[in-house]
Amino acid sequence: MIKHQIPNLGIGIGLRIPHYDDIFRLKPKIDWFEIISENFMVDGGKPIEILEKILEDYTVVQHGVSLAIGSPAPLDFDYLKRLKDLTKKTKTPWVSDHLCWGRLPGAHYHDLLPIPYTKEAINYVADRARIVQDYLELPFALENLSSYVSFKQDEMPEWEFYTAIVEKADIYMMLDVNNIYVSSRNHGFDPKNYCDFIPIERVLQIHLAGHCDMGDYILDTHDAMVCDQVWELYANIYPKTGGVSTLLEWDDNIPSFELTWAEALKAKKFQQDIALNNIQESLLSSQKVGVV
Repeated sequence: MIKHQIPNLGIGIGLRIPHYDDIFRLKPKIDWFEIISENFMVDGGKPIEILEKILEDYTVVQHGVSLAIGSPAPLDFDYLKRLKDLTKKTKTPWVSDHLCWGRLPGAHYHDLLPIPYTKEAINYVADRARIVQDYLELPFALENLSSYVSFKQDEMPEWEFYTAIVEKADIYMMLDVNNIYVSSRNHGFDPKNYCDFIPIERVLQIHLAGHCDMGDYILDTHDAMVCDQVWELYANIYPKTGGVSTLLEWDDNIPSFELTWAEALKAKKFQQDIALNNIQESLLSSQKVGVV
């Protein structure tokens, strides 16, 4: 396995336009911001002005939405060059994108479309992901999708497919806990099983978000607070990582900065509770040993 020094940046939120004024006015003590890479892959103008102002005070991590790693179209090295140029400006500690497809030769669907869980797809995506990481010269992570359909061609569950790709490519996981829960409800599997069967040492970041529960299915909308079940799943998976950066995504019906940051800070409370429980369990264990 590759060896990178992956820092735990703490708790962050996505950098979104409605919050710019409050961020620059209040200069809140946020650990870090995640940016959508494509929004800043430009030569100049207002986006770069904003980014440079943010970089004066905050760590920034790049997260992409249009690499479309599983597409049959060739890798777009013009895109990758612009992405790499941006990493030199942001000094991002890693780069992530989605385990999906979205392009055909001559066409870009601008969507995160699922890939059949087959051995052929594993080999294809892993080879391309390895090239991307080598080209960027940074740790590269793929994010698990929210899923709404399955394929007749599927040869394995999602977590096995995801694991095989990151291990074969020797890259990392950008683990979206909300997406695990959404897919578990839509497809009827136990989300804790998902977390039990992935290589936890490859998780370099966690995403949290809200969704829309339609009853028979769930839509990953990023427009609401994180539900209790997703927080429970986070409390289960986070301690197994040994501590990784956590981000709250809120991309539609975006509330005030204060409310968004308060929701993100719930993750810190969960982390503190986990640490306290570990200390209490350690003390109990020591007392039992002393009695014996």
